[in-house]
Amino acid sequence: MIMNLKLFTGAALWVCIAASANAQSTNSVNAPPPPPPAATATQPPSAAPDMQAVLDAHASLAPKPIETLSPLKARLQPAAADATMKVMREKGLSTAPDPAVTTQDLPYGSDPMQFARVYKPVAAANSGAALPVVVYYHGGGWVIADVNTYDAAPRLLSKQLNAIVVSVEYRHAPEFKFPAQHDDAAAAYRWVLANAQSWGGNPAKLAVAGESAGGNLAVATAIFARDNKLTAPLHILSVYPIANSDMTLPSRRDSANAKPLNTAMLGWFGNYYQSAPADAQDPRLNLVGANLRGLPPTTIVNAQIDPLRSDGETLAEAMRRAGDRVEQRTFPGVTHEMFGMGQVVRGAYDANQYAITRLQAAFR
Repeated sequence: MIMNLKLFTGAALWVCIAASANAQSTNSVNAPPPPPPAATATQPPSAAPDMQAVLDAHASLAPKPIETLSPLKARLQPAAADATMKVMREKGLSTAPDPAVTTQDLPYGSDPMQFARVYKPVAAANSGAALPVVVYYHGGGWVIADVNTYDAAPRLLSKQLNAIVVSVEYRHAPEFKFPAQHDDAAAAYRWVLANAQSWGGNPAKLAVAGESAGGNLAVATAIFARDNKLTAPLHILSVYPIANSDMTLPSRRDSANAKPLNTAMLGWFGNYYQSAPADAQDPRLNLVGANLRGLPPTTIVNAQIDPLRSDGETLAEAMRRAGDRVEQRTFPGVTHEMFGMGQVVRGAYDANQYAITRLQAAFR
């Protein structure tokens, strides 16, 4: 069954979330957040000029501070992806989806939000060779955003790697709280292993990837595969992951007022996806406290101007202590969400190429 969700974009997708929700908690989709705690900020580094152009474009779209909104209102705010497209249009670049990659939406579960968008390079249609597979998890703090918001990275990876990329949609908080998103990520991974061959993919040549909350899910799913004796991914690509629940990390201070993600937003997300404060210490969220032994080779990508920068850096340290092979790079002059900005931000392009090179080596 192919779900016709390609046209089901933007605000319409959030109608699906509401329709699929379980009983509302006190932290409901319409509930305003508690006041964020005051952040003690140090002076953040300056954004590179091309990165600043995207930040200025985002500001011109007049987004309201996410940390002051209910989830329902936050989901309707302009995203960094919208700002990137604005800059692309100003530069005369096409914002149409790259026709070198096709997509189809397929369900992996019974809930309307349990579907995946399968990207496949057109050039591979008649090759007859089984393609590598990347299972990709989008960001948004498990509360906002969707596969439409995070189209750029999976489309680029599919084209550049000549691979099938499966971008996983999952149930969102607060309609479904932690660990619903991790359960969905694991279920989708099982589903991909079972079905990749039918799409022309090679399930023995598979990687996991993700950005932000999805960067967390990529690592957590690799841990799930290890613990449940599933086929392990060959590689983990984790881009500015949520990985450390310590709110005193250096990047929480130096990027406290960064855009488009600030430190207060991290507490806002936690307020809605956690059932209790103790959830923050669960090893699926606080990855630095998880059993990290025996994980696949891993690439961690971070942005310098990002309250999650220290998450990636400390996760890399924890993985090395566990004996894993891991490379971590922090790209200067760029912010959170930069990974989808490679067409207009040089630092993002460099991060894209670094990640692609690492995945190419893994698939060889």
